[in-house]
Amino acid sequence: MLVLENVRYWDGETKSASPEEHSNSELVKKLGHLFDIYVVDAFSAAHRPHASLVGFAPVVKHYVAGRVMEKELRALYRVRNNPERPCVYILGGAKAEDTADVLEGVLGENIADTILTGGLVANLLLYSKGHNLGDPNVAVLRDKGFLELEHRLRNILERFGDRIVLPDDLAVDEGGRRREIDLQSLPTRSLIKDIGSRTVEKYTRVIKEAKTVVMNGPMGVFEESEFSAGTLGVFEAIASSRAFSLIGGGHTIAAASKLGYADKVSHVSTGGGALIEYLTKGTLPVVEVLKQYGK
Repeated sequence: MLVLENVRYWDGETKSASPEEHSNSELVKKLGHLFDIYVVDAFSAAHRPHASLVGFAPVVKHYVAGRVMEKELRALYRVRNNPERPCVYILGGAKAEDTADVLEGVLGENIADTILTGGLVANLLLYSKGHNLGDPNVAVLRDKGFLELEHRLRNILERFGDRIVLPDDLAVDEGGRRREIDLQSLPTRSLIKDIGSRTVEKYTRVIKEAKTVVMNGPMGVFEESEFSAGTLGVFEAIASSRAFSLIGGGHTIAAASKLGYADKVSHVSTGGGALIEYLTKGTLPVVEVLKQYGK
């Protein structure tokens, strides 16, 4: 058994290149002759065509997927390529930069029937639809660079508006206390930190009828107990449904673990960026190399 240092400390690891180019790298030339079988099992990194992931494919006798990779791809194929309907996607969290890509991917290809939204994703969509969230909340979106997506998201809302469900009410932070407001009460000087109870009820009804549910991102700042109700309510709806359910992304998994729902869903994905890219494109660089060289 040979145990290596983290390969990311090697300068050539993170270069994006073809398997053939990587196979001529120092890493592959020095190690490739030492083994016959390469098991690629790092699903969470499968969106990166890096040297240690794809470079050995052209030179080893057998380049195969491991059990984690196999389980992930079976689950993802089920929710993206062949979902039972109704198919509901739930998008939330603070990483809204991929929102437009995911919406266009799963709605444009008619994968999801309905998208439920929460977190900064919902705030950004509400803003793009013309709602004035109030200066503190707009500042958060601006500081993260999300306002650049406004025009694109407005077009997506116009194309798929009836399938993208936005919150009816929101929970704001007033001195550490939760106060719920409806959209007519906007703008607000308080930070929006969760979806409101009426929105949870609405989302629960949608999830109850679903046959497939995919969740990426919590509904609010679940780390603060006052603002975990939205995420908790959505998890409870998923756990109570008969749908095949998949959750993924670091914050989603952390929320599920903290709130006690990690073992109450059908599949917990190890991927963050890899999950988003697969949902958006239906494949990953490492998956394509497995198709080409897998044997």
